[in-house]
Amino acid sequence: MSIPTYDKLFRPVLEMAAREPITRTSANKEMLRQFKLTPAEVDQKLASGGSTMRNRTGWAMTFLTKGKLIEKIATKTYRATAYGREFLGKHPQTITLADLRSISDWEASWGDGKKKAQDENPSLGFTDQKIGELTATPEEIIEREVNAMNTVTRDRLLQAVLDQSPEFFERLVLEVLQAMGYGGKLAVATEHVGRSGDEGIDGRINQDALGLDQILVQAKRYAIDNTIGRPTIQAFVGSLAGQGVNKGVFITTSSFADGARDYVQRGSNLKVVLIDGEMLIDLMIKHGIGTRVAHKYEIHELDQNYFEDE
Repeated sequence: MSIPTYDKLFRPVLEMAAREPITRTSANKEMLRQFKLTPAEVDQKLASGGSTMRNRTGWAMTFLTKGKLIEKIATKTYRATAYGREFLGKHPQTITLADLRSISDWEASWGDGKKKAQDENPSLGFTDQKIGELTATPEEIIEREVNAMNTVTRDRLLQAVLDQSPEFFERLVLEVLQAMGYGGKLAVATEHVGRSGDEGIDGRINQDALGLDQILVQAKRYAIDNTIGRPTIQAFVGSLAGQGVNKGVFITTSSFADGARDYVQRGSNLKVVLIDGEMLIDLMIKHGIGTRVAHKYEIHELDQNYFEDE
């Protein structure tokens, strides 16, 4: 039996998740058993070096999660939802990609990654057509899939941050700010505060060796659907003033209400920057914090200038 494509794993993985909690490791182990792969197939690797079968099992779980058929119940652990169990009953033989795409809010669950690709390339309809039947160019297809993969990575990265302790998050945001160049290369540029009596301040960044120019940082690891309002930002501004500092950065995994953003944009002697969860993930990816480049592909094209006559 050849290695199954990820869509062939939808139903068996969902069926397993309906029986017991699963992880990517346990699901992959069970799929290897069910599909009776040969040792050579088990050892088959992607160009990037990862296991082909584990990669496909992971993507199957991602698609099931996007369809709200399985949900995270603990760190790295998933289980079938009530809707997932109902879905199993309605699809007793197989579950196809077309079945998942028929789920309400399927496209919306992928966030901006697919939407951006589709807006920029209307021919990318994310239908069930095979690649050879699409009107999109190879470059457009690559861009679409890269956007989809990046959307998944962003979701997983944010969830990984939320799974950590508040103290871990406070240190993380200082690392991000230093990677951006704040504090330069000073050995003592950043200081994690985060203790009682700190007036809500979680960190300090010294912009010079003597600490004459400081930036105070507040970090809040809140649920994604939480919204930080104006009163919280006003309190942060009060803390800055109380410590004689005129620069501050407020970073959260959630978002800010319009009132909070309007407040800091009014202009005053205090300069405050608000960084929400989306921007934080952008910065982490840009500076390689919590992520790494899995692999790179080079696409070559003809250099017309080389062949042109002088």
